Formats: sequence, C-alpha cells, structure tokens
Amino acid sequence: MIHIRRAGPLDAAPLAALLNAIIAKGGTTAYVTPWDKSDVEERMQRPNAVWHLAEDDTGSVKGFQWFEPHPDIPEDSASVATFVEIGATGLGIGSKLFAATRAAALDLGYRHMDAVIRADNAGGLAYYQSRGFETIQLLPDMALSDGTRVDKVWTRVRLD
Repeated sequence: MIHIRRAGPLDAAPLAALLNAIIAKGGTTAYVTPWDKSDVEERMQRPNAVWHLAEDDTGSVKGFQWFEPHPDIPEDSASVATFVEIGATGLGIGSKLFAATRAAALDLGYRHMDAVIRADNAGGLAYYQSRGFETIQLLPDMALSDGTRVDKVWTRVRLD
C-alpha cells in the first residue's frame, strides 16, 4: 500500500537517490546533473515550498512531488515537479501525490499550478493532462544545463 506524507530534511537522501536514478536513465527529466542530499534540503527550505513523498509499507520511497513559487509565473500559481521510481509508474502514486499537493497549494492560497515538461516525455505529459493540466505554451529548443536542446511544454491547471 502507498502512503503519502510531507517530506522533510531527513528524507533528502532517499529523494535524491530516486531522482538520480531517473536522471541517469535520461530522457524524461530536464535535470541532467545529479542531486545530493544538500540540494534537496536547500530546495525544501525555499519559502512556500511544499514536498510530499509516497512510500510503501516498508518505508521505501516510491515517488515525490513538490511545488514552489517561481518568478516566471503569476503569483497565484505554483510550479510543480513530480518523480516516480523507475518501474513504479502507472500504479496510482502520482494521483495520490497530486491530491496531497493540490490540497496544500489551495491551503497556501494558490489558484493554479504550472508544470513544464519535456516534449519527449510522453508519460509526464499524459500524467499532467490526466490531472487537468492544459498546454499554455510550447517552448521550442530550450537548453538544459548540459547544453542539450529539447522542446518543452508549459502547462497549467486551475486548482479551485
């Protein structure tokens, strides 16, 4: 069974490990440089950042999602990112994470949530579309931190 809870600094190492496995596989996330525990801790400490994780009955992390304000989007919107363990997609983890994330965002007064997804990430695009996200803008030929160029899709959902 999958349980959702707020993530905190003690969860930083397993969250970084899950993200790094996705980065190493390549092709779905815009992150190309591995994260360490301190990178996750720093992101968790940002103002109005909220992190949730999904874990199984043994306490093994199966996915996580966070949202935070972003300077390139309206103040009533939060930027969201979602990561599910390789091989664990399609099991409802993302749905459970988004229910918790949506409630927390509404509690903080957000009216919208934005996600920017690589255009070649069919699974990510399908996930956000299934949550009601709609395309706002196509972002062609965007540079990743390693210089790789990819197209991205900027999406938004109304929360209330």
